[in-house]
Amino acid sequence: MCGPEEAVIGPSEECVAAQSPVDEIMTRRFACRDFCDAPVPRRTIEQILHVARFAPSGANIQPWHVYVLGGAAKARVSAALLDAHETCRDEHVSEYKYYASELPDRYLKRRQEFGRLFYGSLGIHQADAEARSRQTVKNYTFFGAPVGLIVTIDRRLEAGSWLDLGMFVQNVMLAAAGRGLQSCPQETFSKYHRILRPLLSIPEEQMVVCGISVGKPAGQAQRLMPRANVDEFATFLGLDA
Repeated sequence: MCGPEEAVIGPSEECVAAQSPVDEIMTRRFACRDFCDAPVPRRTIEQILHVARFAPSGANIQPWHVYVLGGAAKARVSAALLDAHETCRDEHVSEYKYYASELPDRYLKRRQEFGRLFYGSLGIHQADAEARSRQTVKNYTFFGAPVGLIVTIDRRLEAGSWLDLGMFVQNVMLAAAGRGLQSCPQETFSKYHRILRPLLSIPEEQMVVCGISVGKPAGQAQRLMPRANVDEFATFLGLDA
């Protein structure tokens, strides 16, 4: 079964959310952590990237670069990362910081809830460090997906370009979902940039941001992660109810 990510959508939310085919794709997308080995043709990935490139970017900078891995190339990357994770994981660190050192209470509670739901769904106790590490290892095999993407950004750019990159990554995942595929964005690949750089011939000016696993889910999706209601994060001014 695929790993959980999205919330179960109740009937009333479904009525509001699924108003169009695009809405359906967005609400049904999830972070899959268990893929089957059904091949994904290069042409399909090319189509996904072809439409994803229309993500907006300030001054049309288009700050993204993607390394597409499959077959032997993906296997070589996985083998190198698995070895590093096993033998010297503490020697590797990402070039950017994903989480704040001290999360405000609202976000801390959500992160803790994710841990409870995610590891609980896998039958892993949160205090079981060994079992959690075994689950983490699956990242580096792209959760069994036939295609893995490594996404980079030019380190000479500013924070606004990271906003652009996020919209591009979302486009990639939605375009995949629209083709009956699922995906999983994985920040953990950024930790091993020193290994990925020579393997993929990544130039020094590019910073490894994340990986994305792409393929067909191995089983029925399980949606566990709740999302905040609109009234929790949106303030409406000047609009009638």
